[in-house]
Amino acid sequence: MYSEPASNMPAKSLTVKLSGEYMAPQPWHNLPMHRIIPQVMLGLNKNLMLHTGLTFGDMHTANFAWESIYIYGKYRFLSKDEIHKHFRLAAFAEAAYSRSPFHQDEVNLGGDKSGVQLGITATQLWHKFALSATISHTQILDKSRNSKNVIYIPSRIYEAMSYSLSGGYLLLPFQYTDYKQTNLNLYTELLAQQSLDRKAYYVDLALALQLIFNSNTKLNLGYRFQLDGTMQRMGKTGWLISIERTFLNALKKKTVKSVQ
Repeated sequence: MYSEPASNMPAKSLTVKLSGEYMAPQPWHNLPMHRIIPQVMLGLNKNLMLHTGLTFGDMHTANFAWESIYIYGKYRFLSKDEIHKHFRLAAFAEAAYSRSPFHQDEVNLGGDKSGVQLGITATQLWHKFALSATISHTQILDKSRNSKNVIYIPSRIYEAMSYSLSGGYLLLPFQYTDYKQTNLNLYTELLAQQSLDRKAYYVDLALALQLIFNSNTKLNLGYRFQLDGTMQRMGKTGWLISIERTFLNALKKKTVKSVQ
């Protein structure tokens, strides 16, 4: 929900997704803040997928406006599949450009800052339960990073390690009879970040549910809150809602039959 598993979307498929993030008013922003994220995702083959998207929001400014653009790629390089279980490993990379002002300590490429990220994720599935673990390194690319004329107090954070541990359980249906059944998945995620420039961190817990309709449409709802931390952040609690639709074989070349 808040992190990507090692599994990929179906090969030759296309997914369109619309997400919304919502936070309560903060001392510098006396109205509720929100961000909208339209995305397009491509399953190029069974091992490689690409995402690209934009963010629009009012978290850094008084007016709702375009914030950033990003591209994300994930390559699954190991897959061990057995009956009712599998283990998968994948590497991923992300690059983002944001025109938002440099605010807060948290290192986030989802609208707040420009930068690059590299990481690895592992997923183990046992029947109806899946466990994923992710570690990544992010570098913030901001012009202030190379400035020698300004001293920031406290110093700005440009490097961070991020970690996540996510568990998902298929609650419904109790037994599959066809692919048109509605699925209900429950998620619990532990999300953490540690800066490398100076001593600052956070640890969050996220709870979420997911409904899957007709095996191609997902509705996600999540709530995230901070357990502990010393970072200055945009917000310590927030809601996430998203809907996505997958089109199978959308990237498959159509064959033209000749007429004799």
